[in-house]
Amino acid sequence: MTTYIYMVRHGDSLRTGMDEWTRGLSPKGEEDALRVTECLKDEGIDVMYSSPYIRAVNTIADLADQLEQEIILIDGLREKVWMEGEQQLPDDELYQVLQKMYTDPDYALPGGESNRECQTRAVKALKDILQTHAGKRVVIGTHGMVMSLMMSNFDPEYGLDFLMQTTKPDIYVMEFIEDEVAVRRMAI
Repeated sequence: MTTYIYMVRHGDSLRTGMDEWTRGLSPKGEEDALRVTECLKDEGIDVMYSSPYIRAVNTIADLADQLEQEIILIDGLREKVWMEGEQQLPDDELYQVLQKMYTDPDYALPGGESNRECQTRAVKALKDILQTHAGKRVVIGTHGMVMSLMMSNFDPEYGLDFLMQTTKPDIYVMEFIEDEVAVRRMAI
């Protein structure tokens, strides 16, 4: 029995300094969401989950509407807490911090989560979904970092280099067959 997990990294979102939970999609991100719908509408999706962050939900909302499905929000799928107060890290500091986080999975910025902490909660959510929906096709609206950490739990090749080459949006299909996991990228 094969279970398919469609990891959907959210579309373009403006970094405006607003609350990370409520930051939505940009106009380009709204167009991205329509492209995600076109890619997945004929995949036979059985159930849809998402991070509770608005940009992740909105990226798969049109698909949910077309398939007449609800999106189940799971807190364990939320974006990594980068630092206290959910502040955003300036772009010019991001790569250096990411390198440190991937080199030392227990490193965290003040008030933030380490990669290990984020991975533990996200993988738990993913394993719960896999157990509940064995043999089904499941969409997960997610974030680049969280997606990378979940995928690297099964194969270490999905580390920092993988994260840096992903796009917004992006779709990776994880095929779970017994104890084997195969991954492929869908063209958007």
